[in-house]
Amino acid sequence: MTTKYTEDHEWITVEGDVATVGITHHAQDALGDVVFVELPEVGKAFAQKDVAGVVESVKAAADVYMPVSGTVTEVNEALRDDPALANSDPLGAGWFFKVKLSDAKQVDALLDKTAYDAFAAAN
Repeated sequence: MTTKYTEDHEWITVEGDVATVGITHHAQDALGDVVFVELPEVGKAFAQKDVAGVVESVKAAADVYMPVSGTVTEVNEALRDDPALANSDPLGAGWFFKVKLSDAKQVDALLDKTAYDAFAAAN
C-alpha cells in the first residue's frame, strides 16, 4: 500500500490497481468546516488533473482533482451524507472516491509524505 500526495492537496492510497482518493489535512484545514461534497459518477473515466468533484465549506469551494488517470469504481456515500467527515477524518472515513488506475506509472510522479509536507508548509 502506497500513499502519495498532489500539489492540489489530494492524497491517493494505491492497493493493486485501485486507488482511494481524498483531501489532505492541509486542505481541510484551509477550507474550514466542510458542508457539501460533489462526488464523481461511478463508471466515469477521468484523465489525470481533471476536476473529479467539488468540496464546499463555510469559507470557500474548491475543486477536487483526479491525481491519476482512471475510472471511478466507488464513491463514499457516507461522505455525501456527512460532509464533516472530510474534516474529522480526512485520511480515513472522509475519503472521496476509488479509481481503477489506467496508468500506474503516474503514481510514481506524485509527492511522497516528506515532499508534500515541505510543499504544504511553503504554500
